[in-house]
Amino acid sequence: MPSIPVVAATDSPAKVVECLEHDGAVVVTGVIDRAVRDAVMRELAPHLEIVDPDASINKKYEADGGTANFYPGKTKRVTALVARSETFRTFVTHPLMLSACDAILKPNCTHYQVHATAALKIGPGAREQVLHREEDPYQFFKVPRPRMILASMWAITDFTEANGGTHIVPGSHLWPADRGARPDEVVAAEMPAGSVLLWMGGTLHGAGANRTDEWRYGLFLSYSLGWLRQEENQYIDVPRDVARTLSKEVRDLVGYRMHLGLGYADVQPKDNRDENR
Repeated sequence: MPSIPVVAATDSPAKVVECLEHDGAVVVTGVIDRAVRDAVMRELAPHLEIVDPDASINKKYEADGGTANFYPGKTKRVTALVARSETFRTFVTHPLMLSACDAILKPNCTHYQVHATAALKIGPGAREQVLHREEDPYQFFKVPRPRMILASMWAITDFTEANGGTHIVPGSHLWPADRGARPDEVVAAEMPAGSVLLWMGGTLHGAGANRTDEWRYGLFLSYSLGWLRQEENQYIDVPRDVARTLSKEVRDLVGYRMHLGLGYADVQPKDNRDENR
């Protein structure tokens, strides 16, 4: 039976990277404490409270070329976390994530960027999600693809097999395109609150079904190569007025930085633009 390796936050970054390269995923325990979890929950609560867990975004996703029923119901989803949570910004710059990105992504780019963010509260009765790869939108690369994305799920509450802990297929980041996962190869990520699950962009994964009467709460954060189109449009979710309030490190990671010749913009002061009309 395959398993997801587990390491501690005090272990070396090299051990985390070794697990990612070999198994395609790793759980790191003891990364954030209760005070940090309480802070991020407090900051995101007003946004999650108004979300209808039965409202589906599948229709828009399918209309834009996605697969029908990709997003399970009975789930509260909120994106734009960099703009909405000051505490979440510390996740973006966490040494654990940056050291893993340096090893996994940096060899294929000048610098990497935040790819997508989401707060996910999986409710009782939510079905499991279809297995997929974070890199699937980049269809012009053949599976197994170059290393383009590194993803993570931060456990705000405990993750168990019963409450929908993220499904991972260890080793699938190395499989050819025609290799599917057998049921006995799918493993639920079980981890206590404060842990982080990291996985490679080529690893098959998906949300698990919640068979309990409790909500499972996690925060998704992924990074991609700096020359790729980001999954989440950070320039709309984190517009320039908001970006100006962020630290340079966060602003650069969100994407407000050129990647060689890509990403230039008119940055004249507003008064100068008015005068030149």
